[in-house]
Amino acid sequence: MFEMVPWRRYRTPLAQPRKDLFNWFLEDCDLPGFGTDEREWVPAFDVSETEGEIIVKAELSGMKVEDIDITLTDGLLTVKGERKMENEDKRENYHRIERRFGSFSRSLNLGLKVKADSIDAGYKDGILTVILPKAEENKPKKIEVKH
Repeated sequence: MFEMVPWRRYRTPLAQPRKDLFNWFLEDCDLPGFGTDEREWVPAFDVSETEGEIIVKAELSGMKVEDIDITLTDGLLTVKGERKMENEDKRENYHRIERRFGSFSRSLNLGLKVKADSIDAGYKDGILTVILPKAEENKPKKIEVKH
């Protein structure tokens, strides 16, 4: 009966609830960026679609064009790269480092065929934009209904 009363449950210091319950929960999850100090850098992607193309935008601030590699294999778009620290300062002067550095690889299954020879990619202001024109067989076709 006394187990149902909250004040009786936590009588010993070892049984007290954790103050960092959220972080404790995420320690068991296999997610990059949670629960460890060695977080993997994963850039944010936006994917949109128009009638004739798929547009992929990736936030790659602080990177150089020569450090970005884009491939398309069997409908799988892969963006790889490495963001390097600007300078080699001693870490003793830093109060906090929140930006992530290092290599990454991100793949997106497009789910349809694209014209591989017409793909266009541009990089401006830290945003990579990849425009993938759809193959003719993937474009919607209007079918007329006869009376």
